[in-house]
Amino acid sequence: MNSFCEWDGDTLVLNILGQPNANRDVIGKPKGKQLQVSVTAAPVAGRATDHMVRFLAAEFAVSPSAITVVFGRFNINKQLRIRSPQDLPAVVAKHLAQQPLQLEL
Repeated sequence: MNSFCEWDGDTLVLNILGQPNANRDVIGKPKGKQLQVSVTAAPVAGRATDHMVRFLAAEFAVSPSAITVVFGRFNINKQLRIRSPQDLPAVVAKHLAQQPLQLEL
């Protein structure tokens, strides 16, 4: 991936830099090829990742089962796949709008 997010058909692929034990759940700014996402949950046995999935499900207006953790369940560096997001947070929508349209031939 050349950025923190890209479309794969109707699935949005996100590279995440997670921050557990934050003061609040929030989608931050891009940092290189990752999107910063902070969550209040502690990084114990994957709980922070589970909490992040539930938080992002609400932000993208999908069920938590529509989000797959590709890698990084027990790490701050993660890749998530979100099937058919119904809503896009501003930082993601802005970034995707700036990307050149790729047509399949």
